[in-house]
Amino acid sequence: MNDKLDSHRRRPLLSVLGPGLVTGAADDDPSGIATYSQVGAQFGYSMAWTMFFGFPLLASIQAICAQIGATTGKGIAQNLRRHYPRPLLQFVVILLLIANVINLGADLGAMAASLGLLLPGPLLGFTFLFGLVSVLLEVFVSYNRYARVLKWATLSLFSYVAVVMVVGVPWGEAIRSTLVPQFTFDKGHAMALVAIFGTTISPYLFFWQAGQEVEEQRRRHVKPLCVSPRQAGTELARIRTDTLVGMGFSHIVALFIVIATAATLHANGITEIESAAQAAQALRPIAGNLAFALFAVGVIGTGMLAVPVLAGSAAYAVSEAFGWTEGLDRKPREAKAFYGVIALATLGGVALNVIGIDPMKALYWAAVVNGLLAPPLMIVTMLIARNPSAMGGMPISRGLAIGGWLSTAVMTVVAGVFLLT
Repeated sequence: MNDKLDSHRRRPLLSVLGPGLVTGAADDDPSGIATYSQVGAQFGYSMAWTMFFGFPLLASIQAICAQIGATTGKGIAQNLRRHYPRPLLQFVVILLLIANVINLGADLGAMAASLGLLLPGPLLGFTFLFGLVSVLLEVFVSYNRYARVLKWATLSLFSYVAVVMVVGVPWGEAIRSTLVPQFTFDKGHAMALVAIFGTTISPYLFFWQAGQEVEEQRRRHVKPLCVSPRQAGTELARIRTDTLVGMGFSHIVALFIVIATAATLHANGITEIESAAQAAQALRPIAGNLAFALFAVGVIGTGMLAVPVLAGSAAYAVSEAFGWTEGLDRKPREAKAFYGVIALATLGGVALNVIGIDPMKALYWAAVVNGLLAPPLMIVTMLIARNPSAMGGMPISRGLAIGGWLSTAVMTVVAGVFLLT
């Protein structure tokens, strides 16, 4: 066992990173960027501490979802189907599908608006183009190649690090606000807190990372850990590294977006931002064309990463719920229904833009649905993860369980505050 752990440590970091890195990067989708931009513009640096506090919460629940997939060889929905009443599964899948389609519409619209800031052209045409390219890549590119494409696409998030580098930041204040929590008990701060955690800890990430762990087992032709427990030490170490790096990357980028908009927009009296594209446009007269272009390109890059994750997580959930053949490693003719859900979910997102639904209202309702879905889904996920029978005699550790239950408690409170306000 020690030899295997040593070999894991000697592996290049990039070869260890995979589902966790992509999941973390997809968490910073255009909708999330809009939320972080609004928080930075409205409150300056004072809410930056939420990124530092939220990291262990997201890392815990995502590591648990990854471990469920790797241990059982099945995704979240399939485990729900095996161990819980069918009405619960139907409730979860329907809410996830609704939230993901709304999120897809908002993200595709934000990508089109950002490209429209850089190039002249019809926004609906750009929206359709982004949706079409995403579906074609997800359906017709082999999983091995597509996984590498997604992994390298995470580099687009560095554009937000570059934005911070080209604007003036009072680093003393920014670092202090990140490490020392400060909070005003009013409706504005409460809603910002709800928006941050609702954007960060999203149910679609649970389904995606668990499903991707199952895909990785197929790709490497290895058995689930409940069948081959001798591999557990190496695999759990890989999952831990992958998830910590991926979620850490996600939170660092989110923090940089807050800092960039606080240092530019908030500092110049711009406190209302309604979209990621508007945030990019507002940067231009303050921070210059370079910061504006980097911000806009980042929206497009993160969207190309997040759209397939949103559509793919919906496809995993629906296919597992109905017992259909699923997986991005399958040929289109082998998993017609799975790829059909991907195409229909993405088309639904495009359709929301065609019929002219306001993107901010769409995001609001996506947040409502996610707020309703996250706490009960996290509770049943924790029950599965701690159930020796469901996990083949390999439940998650007590330490990870504490982190998972703490994350669940926080999201339950967040959902309650959101519904009350």
